[in-house]
Amino acid sequence: MWPEGEKTQELLNNAKEGDSEAINKLIERHRQAVRRLIEMRLDNAVARRVDASDVVQDVMFEASRRLEDYLQHPKMPFHIWLRQLAKDRVIDMHRRHRAAQRRSVDREQQVSSLGHDDQSAADLAVLLKDTELTPAAATLRKEMENQFLEALNELSEDDRELIMMRHFEHLGSGEVAAALGLSAPAAGMRYLRALRRLRESLGADAPTDQHH
Repeated sequence: MWPEGEKTQELLNNAKEGDSEAINKLIERHRQAVRRLIEMRLDNAVARRVDASDVVQDVMFEASRRLEDYLQHPKMPFHIWLRQLAKDRVIDMHRRHRAAQRRSVDREQQVSSLGHDDQSAADLAVLLKDTELTPAAATLRKEMENQFLEALNELSEDDRELIMMRHFEHLGSGEVAAALGLSAPAAGMRYLRALRRLRESLGADAPTDQHH
């Protein structure tokens, strides 16, 4: 989902040296990934009121505004920093929506959709223990996705985020650890616990972790 890091690092180095074109390329290079993250996490009720493209634009503007500070103190990989800006924006959208609706909800946000690339379909199949589930099986995939989303949204926000990061943003264990501010072993243990809870919610045994 996220662009490979070597080219990103090259652009970051150029941006730090004052190359404005590198800054533009860096932002555009990550726009589609940010859009997918936002579309996955915008609650359906909010998505009906808010254009995802506007949210993406807000995130990219904020990234451009804060990029100099990031370049001076890069405490985490660029895409992890960027996804945090995007997540904060989504949370803000949900809070505004709740205030506008004058009602409370139990959770900051719920997952409303999954990525629709081949890797997301493959991971959904693994999590549901259905190796026949392919992108071509559109109707079946939608049924299974709805079942999965229902189980996913039963989890705590922390557990849900771990599953999404590993299986639908395709982040490695080290990247997840950086995003959560945890050691790699601690992040790994939390992920396995989240996976077990998800499998319990789905009524199946936990699969073997295939992401290293």
